Amino acid sequence: MKVITFGEVMLRLSPPGVERFVQTDTLAMHFGGTEANVAVSLAQLGLETAHVTRFPDHALGRSATGYLRQYGVGTQHVRYGAGRLGLYFLETGAGSRASQIIYDRVDSAFSRITPTDVDWESILTGADWFHWTGITPALSQGAADCLLAGIQTANRLGVPVSADIVYRSNLWQYGRTPQEIMPALTEGCTLVLGNKSLFSELYGVVGSTFIESGMAMMRRFPTIRYITDTKRNSLSASHNQLSAKLFDGDMVHKSRVYDVQPIVDRIGTGDAYMAGLIYGLLTFKNPQRAVEFGAAASALKHTIAGDVNLATVTEIETLEAGDSSGKLRR
Repeated sequence: MKVITFGEVMLRLSPPGVERFVQTDTLAMHFGGTEANVAVSLAQLGLETAHVTRFPDHALGRSATGYLRQYGVGTQHVRYGAGRLGLYFLETGAGSRASQIIYDRVDSAFSRITPTDVDWESILTGADWFHWTGITPALSQGAADCLLAGIQTANRLGVPVSADIVYRSNLWQYGRTPQEIMPALTEGCTLVLGNKSLFSELYGVVGSTFIESGMAMMRRFPTIRYITDTKRNSLSASHNQLSAKLFDGDMVHKSRVYDVQPIVDRIGTGDAYMAGLIYGLLTFKNPQRAVEFGAAASALKHTIAGDVNLATVTEIETLEAGDSSGKLRR
């Protein structure tokens, strides 16, 4: 199975452990980006993956490429050019103190990408899945246009398309609104991660329940086969409860509730869910098994530092089966 992802990769800088910004004189470096996180996770699960992006043509851009390659993600479609590498700063919370993130990504090399930079026909030929998120079209018109070309190519080639339609209002700064851009992108999707408030705000699709809003989305966008969402109960910054659900047009498949404590790193847990769900749909051909595998993958990501889920299939299946003991394995 081969999965293609498309989106920006950023440099994450964070104080050690749970120190505050004002305490530290050291910042640890990690690379990450929501779509690339999915690619890395799927590579750990044994799928062939490749990430399409654009980096600055200097040492940090090459380092980011090396990071993807290190975890088994294909980098043959990475492009280089003018612009900078986007940054974000993470202060990890603990107990009743929440984590906080500060973004510094304006005029990144990725935001300068255009459709002529990417040969979608050759990239998506032979692929089994294409994944994107709502962050990409928020960054620039060029990124939105490039993404639309990729989705249309995937549709023409019969490649399933998934989208996490995350909406961050502060990113849409180039003169277009998500209500203008997102519908055309969503028209080509097979799987959508979102909730009824997002469906209402972005598409004007209204439903009083998850099922009603899901059915309304499927009527608005007939290519959609699955609607999914996760539920998080934050008891503290160090203790969460997590579950997921998947609507296939006939019924809702629900995972069990995973109790996660202590939390090592919450960043990338939604991406871990999406990767697990994609893996499950491609591998098991069973929606219930797929959503359970995805939820277990997300729960395990909370125990792994950095942006990406490095859990294996065996580890995820062990937790999925109910073994959360963390017992030493020899």
